[in-house]
Amino acid sequence: MINHTVTERFLRYVKIDTQSDPTSPTCPSTDKQKDLGRVLVQELLDMGVKDAHMDENGYVYGTIESNTEKKVPVICFCSHMDTSPDCSGKNVNPQVYRNYDGKDIALINDASQIIKVSEHPSLLKQTGNDIITTDGTTLLGADNKAGVAEIMDAANHLMSRPDKKHGTIKILFTPDEEIGRGADKADLKKLGADYGYTIDGEELGHIENETFSADGLTINIHGVSTHPGFAKNKMESAIKIASEIVAALPDDEMSPESTEKMQPFVHPVSITGAVEEATIQFIIRAFDEAALKRQEDFLKQLTEVIIKAYPHSTYDIVVKNQYRNMKEVLDKNPAIVENAMEAVRRAGVEPVLSSIRGGTDGSRFSYMGLPCPNIFAGEHAFHSKHEWVSVQDMEKAVSTIVNLAMVWEERS
Repeated sequence: MINHTVTERFLRYVKIDTQSDPTSPTCPSTDKQKDLGRVLVQELLDMGVKDAHMDENGYVYGTIESNTEKKVPVICFCSHMDTSPDCSGKNVNPQVYRNYDGKDIALINDASQIIKVSEHPSLLKQTGNDIITTDGTTLLGADNKAGVAEIMDAANHLMSRPDKKHGTIKILFTPDEEIGRGADKADLKKLGADYGYTIDGEELGHIENETFSADGLTINIHGVSTHPGFAKNKMESAIKIASEIVAALPDDEMSPESTEKMQPFVHPVSITGAVEEATIQFIIRAFDEAALKRQEDFLKQLTEVIIKAYPHSTYDIVVKNQYRNMKEVLDKNPAIVENAMEAVRRAGVEPVLSSIRGGTDGSRFSYMGLPCPNIFAGEHAFHSKHEWVSVQDMEKAVSTIVNLAMVWEERS
């Protein structure tokens, strides 16, 4: 029986502001992420994790030494410390609703913020459990401090229970995952793990072995500027060209608002510029490379058609690889997912393999040489004031991590 401290840890961690900043060139993008890193390092040292430390880039590393004579692959458990810049993460005031009654939850400091069961059907499975929410003025930070707390609680359990046999376990906490940089400066050689697991998923029991493949696409429009009082047949506004491109995107397909499950999308995330120069930034998402290429070709053809009406204007397109579907790598290493499914079963939960319409640090790590699926952390409605997590789901995640360390030892 695991003596959980995961809730106590979680309630402390979410009060530390760790929002990342996509406009910052530094690593970590915000120095305040190190505030949590320092707390985690000290707690790991207090547990007896002797090599726990944080590097200059804000990455926290630690090793739980093997306590078995077997030769066991080295596995890593990873979560990210930053929270999303999409919603305020300062002065988080978590609320615990004991023995949840299955009804809508009105958040205490903003009456307009109501977590509705009709919009969050996963709440229907939580009746009688304990639910943690915000007070309605900030996000909660369960994405991904639930995962951080779960790894820390599992580490504490393994360090205090030498009868639980396991191989070498590596711990990694990353900054800046929310802005796509979580894997950028991770030292996988120093980490020394064979396989990894990010603890950053949503629904209880879910193991995500597939993510989007992702590219960023930038369209730069070069228009013609002149004095507006003398612009007839001369001016070609880059702003208007860019607007036409965005307006021509289909509403009923290819957009985040109209797609689900395995469907790909094209999403304009920003337009900047003036009459002479304008830029559109897109994110492109699909589960396979061919679909990703089709989305990009569509944007190129659309731009070419629209620019023909502006004979003196030009454009260029830049495509940047962001991350790739981890499934191709994981399918070559089936034991990684099979062992995770067994660990979930031992936690008393039926495992569910699923795809995620997004990416994790594990997407990047998998192609950097560390195959790395994603395991549930219990976080819901992330990046919003309606974010919530179940205490009991977090405890099941802790049990899953502990069981997973033991499964690898048993099967080696």
